[in-house]
This record gives sequence, C-alpha cells and structure tokens, in this order.
Amino acid sequence: MITVLVYNNQTGRMERYHRELYQAMPYVEGNTLTVREFRGKSKSNIVWTDRRAMYAWNRTRSAWGKPIYVGYAFRRIGEGGHADQSQHYAGMAFDVAQNLDNAQRNQLRNLAQSLGVWGYVEPASLTPTWVHMDRRLGPPACSAGYPLLREGMRGVYVATLQDALQTIGIANVSIDGVFGPKTRSAVQAFQRKNGLTADGIVGCATWTALTAQANNYYRDRGIPLPGAVDG
Repeated sequence: MITVLVYNNQTGRMERYHRELYQAMPYVEGNTLTVREFRGKSKSNIVWTDRRAMYAWNRTRSAWGKPIYVGYAFRRIGEGGHADQSQHYAGMAFDVAQNLDNAQRNQLRNLAQSLGVWGYVEPASLTPTWVHMDRRLGPPACSAGYPLLREGMRGVYVATLQDALQTIGIANVSIDGVFGPKTRSAVQAFQRKNGLTADGIVGCATWTALTAQANNYYRDRGIPLPGAVDG
C-alpha cells in the first residue's frame, strides 16, 4: 500500500490517499496512469504530486489518444538520478515515450507544448530519446528549481523540503506538505549548522545547500533511503 499526497490547488489543502500499485493515481481519468507507473524506479512507500500535474497528464493523454509509456516520473530526493532541484523530486515531472521513434516523440513533444498545460517541455536537443514534461511552479528561488518557501505554505515543494530535512537527519520532520512551526524550526537548525541566515525561509542559498546534501547523504553512505520498501 502506497501513501499518495496530492496538493489540491483549488482548496489549498494537502490530500492523503492510500493506493495499491496497480490502482490509478488520484485525479487521473480512465486508469491511464497507475501508482506503479508514477512511482517508477523509486522504492518509497510515500509519493506526492499536485492536482495540476494530474490535470496536465489527463489533457495530454486524452489529446494523444493512446497509451503513453512512462519511463521515469517520481523520485525521492536522496535516491538521486537527477539534478539537485529536479521536478521529479517534487512529483511534478514525467519522462515518457522512450519506446517511440524520434518522429513519434517529436509529435508528442509538440503536442505537449501546444496544449499549454505544462510549465516546461524540454527541447529534443536535451532529451533526444525521451520527452520530458513538467508542471513546475514559480518563480524559482534560484535561476531555476524550486520556489521560495516560508511558514504557512503548503504543497509538493514543502513535501520535498521535509523529505530533504528528514533525509539528512536534521530533525524528525513528517512529510505532510504543510510548512508549520516544526518545519520552520528544522529549517532554522539546518541554516545555523551551515552558516546561513537562520530566518526559517527557504530561499536559493538554503535550497542549494540542502538539496545537495540530501542527494549525497545516502549515496555516500550506501544505506537505504528512509521510508523505502522492498520491491
């Protein structure tokens, strides 16, 4: 059983679901994206995403009119595999169509761009053997990556923040996507430890230091990611 957190932008709340791997992701129409497909190679028993990302998937899948192979979607920070502030860690990105030829991938890429439901569709020059599309939210705190966060905010980037804090063991922070007092205290503890301004606000400097450490922590030690399950 997998816990699926979904930020509902219409209500401003984090929603919690419990799904088997073969079941559809919340808000997905017609079972076109299962929890297994979304979780991909991750071994985590908790995943998160945004209702807008699921809506973008529905629009794209409907317009394409046939199955879309998902080679890579969600990954927990610390499991690595992408840049430190990857949208995969936030549950907002899909790498798809690895089973298609170049002409078909270009058709899907052009379709995704034309629909206007994704925040970013990577050009073929950067992803020649797959199509990357994500529903990133901005503006980013750095030149690219995750937005600035502060107490009172909710969403997938808060969940990613909490995951990073949990990964490096800075504090016992639950992953619930809600930036409350405990998360703020954990951020301040991290900031003090790393010589940053301990204001509890997660801007570019804090994101840069935190995500780099979280992505290196378990890889360097060769130990499992917290919350991971076998299979």
